[in-house]
Amino acid sequence: MPDDPASASGVNAPAAPLPRDEVARRVRVMVPLPLPEPLDYRVPAGMAPSPGSFVAVEVGPRRLFGVVWDDAPEAGESLPAARLKPLCEVLPAPSLPAELRRFVARVSDYTLAPPGAVLRMTMSVSEALFPAAPRRLCAITPAGLAVLTDTPTALTAARRRALEAMGEGAAPVAEAARRAGCGAGVVRGLIGLGWAEEILAPARAADWPVPDWAAPGPELSADQEQAARRLIEGVAAGGFSVTLLDGVTGSGKTETYFAAIAAALAAGRQVLVLLPEIALGAAWLDRFRRRFGVGPAEWHSDASATQRRDTWRAVAAGRARVVVGARSALFLPFPDLGLIVVDEEHDPSYKQEDGVCYQARDMAVLRGSVARIPVVLASATPSLETIVNVRRGRYRRVELPRRHADAALPEVALVDMRRERCENGRFLSPTLVAALVETLAAGEQSLLFLNRRGYAPLTLCRACGHRFQCSSCTAWLVEHRLTRRMQCHHCGYAAPVPAFCPECLAAGTLVPCGPGVERLQEEVAARFPEARVALMVSDLLSGPRAAAELAEAMAAHRYDVLIGTQIVAKGHHFPRLTLVGVVDGDLGLGGGDLRAAERTYQLLHQVGGRAGREDRPGRVLIQTYMPEQPVMQALAGGDRDRFLEAEAAARRGAGLPPFGRLAALIVSAADADSADFAARALARAAPHLPGVEVLGPAPAPLSILRGRHRRRLLLKARREVNVQAVLRDWLARVKLAGGTRLQVDIDPYSFM
Repeated sequence: MPDDPASASGVNAPAAPLPRDEVARRVRVMVPLPLPEPLDYRVPAGMAPSPGSFVAVEVGPRRLFGVVWDDAPEAGESLPAARLKPLCEVLPAPSLPAELRRFVARVSDYTLAPPGAVLRMTMSVSEALFPAAPRRLCAITPAGLAVLTDTPTALTAARRRALEAMGEGAAPVAEAARRAGCGAGVVRGLIGLGWAEEILAPARAADWPVPDWAAPGPELSADQEQAARRLIEGVAAGGFSVTLLDGVTGSGKTETYFAAIAAALAAGRQVLVLLPEIALGAAWLDRFRRRFGVGPAEWHSDASATQRRDTWRAVAAGRARVVVGARSALFLPFPDLGLIVVDEEHDPSYKQEDGVCYQARDMAVLRGSVARIPVVLASATPSLETIVNVRRGRYRRVELPRRHADAALPEVALVDMRRERCENGRFLSPTLVAALVETLAAGEQSLLFLNRRGYAPLTLCRACGHRFQCSSCTAWLVEHRLTRRMQCHHCGYAAPVPAFCPECLAAGTLVPCGPGVERLQEEVAARFPEARVALMVSDLLSGPRAAAELAEAMAAHRYDVLIGTQIVAKGHHFPRLTLVGVVDGDLGLGGGDLRAAERTYQLLHQVGGRAGREDRPGRVLIQTYMPEQPVMQALAGGDRDRFLEAEAAARRGAGLPPFGRLAALIVSAADADSADFAARALARAAPHLPGVEVLGPAPAPLSILRGRHRRRLLLKARREVNVQAVLRDWLARVKLAGGTRLQVDIDPYSFM
């Protein structure tokens, strides 16, 4: 639980008393620490911070940056001014908008995360709170100019070119060397001779060209025109609204919501677009540039620290008009946000599992509500939560029922693996192999989908049975043969593949169990040695640009077969791809996840949608051991709505979201006894209220993660119960020992 804020606040008992005639102004400052409320500080004479100002303060022995909050303490309700520490400095950064401060408070209230922990996400780049450092430029000196003009023969060719380049304008060392076609050492040598000098110049603001909202876009179909018109009407009307853009794969949802972006830009507003996978960003960026003439600002973990600093400041200053990013972009300081678009709104990667647990789609709707602006949710397979909100009248729905250019949806067939006979050590059924032969012979492309990275999910010793497990997690190590490493995909631990068993020391006895995409590539290469095969998996891609280059190569037919994980399932358009083979359709149906069936349907529908997107008809083959399963039947029959009705009925009967409420409590400690003790203490204090049920405690399925032992409790409640109020009362009655952590996850997605 958070420490007592008084122990870390602006309290400073030995401070000298203020003069009697000085009336000290007080402010409350939220700091990016897991504290339950802002801290009180005194404003020194000469400072004039306002709500939203970024300030430097002392918190205990530390100097931190924080934000002046709205709620100033009332007289008589706080400590005497003499006991308060003064503000250290008001920072030269744009103020945090009032709308964003309200959003931080609302996210904190909903997730039960301390507001300071939520604030930390809005000020994740502390360098952005200060102006960029002056630039060091190299310029020619009068002595250098004299040498260049009076005695040019005394110069080498490289030195002469460098002086001429600097004579055309000051530049950084690297830039001056590039202009002159020489090494940086030549430029530094000129500085040493006094023929050039380094000067400091003000930092140059990053260039943020304004997208051309009036540029003509591609011709829209009648369905797209109608849908775009309704989205534009929502932007023009202003105020808060949520619209689901529900379109089949290949229907042109992106170009449709681009029309809404253009309308928001025409009104002088900023736009935020959230994407679930940063690897999808490069293809999306290319489409944006073609439509608006320039690229948007980008916000994601692959951006450099300098890029993030420049983007943060450009957003705060209103110069970045459109931002595309991952879920954390939701916490950027937009001063004039006019539209939020959540692409692939159903995608589970919008759920933040660490730190502050939140669902970015839901928080995007919350931010739209706080800012009173429209929100667009786009998907070919909307989440059940979104569909239910449409049916309850909370969201509008705009549909794109047909593929663009009248392309046909692919035919889907199930391959019953109980009847197929695969060769030993092979994982492609005879039916799928025959389809690959036909597709290759026709000069068309195939996609094989297996949502499992690496070569094999488990390696064991056939001599003694030893299984390779992570030393810090209850998880098997995944063999990655291409990098010759064994890796834990939960904590990141990796080690070389050993030459012998560490248990019995036998050599040559290690056996891979089950397939990953690398093993699938090996099988395809053995079966079809003439085929050009590529792997598309996040482990092997260095960033969005690498993913885009691979996708471009596939679109240009430089590969015949693409093998990949979920990164291939959405956002790609391959004109000659006509066959999709799902190698293990049942993979996502286990584990007790309440959304397992829905997620499996969404993922397989999306990956199947890569086939037949132009004039060539497509087909999808799904290998499954459970063809009678409702998910498989819905995929084969193309009946999404029937599947959603059945899924809704099952969850309604069980009182599960979106017809009930769930909240997970995850206790972790360095040893099992401490975790058990804390979990039992929580269980003893559990609420006994109508419509509320507490399950557990029990060891988490992933009972050890990063060396910490984990226990879970699950609160289940009727939809009308105020879960946050119940949890606040419950947790206030339990004091956890130091070193024991408690994570609260409202609306959990993972049950590991």
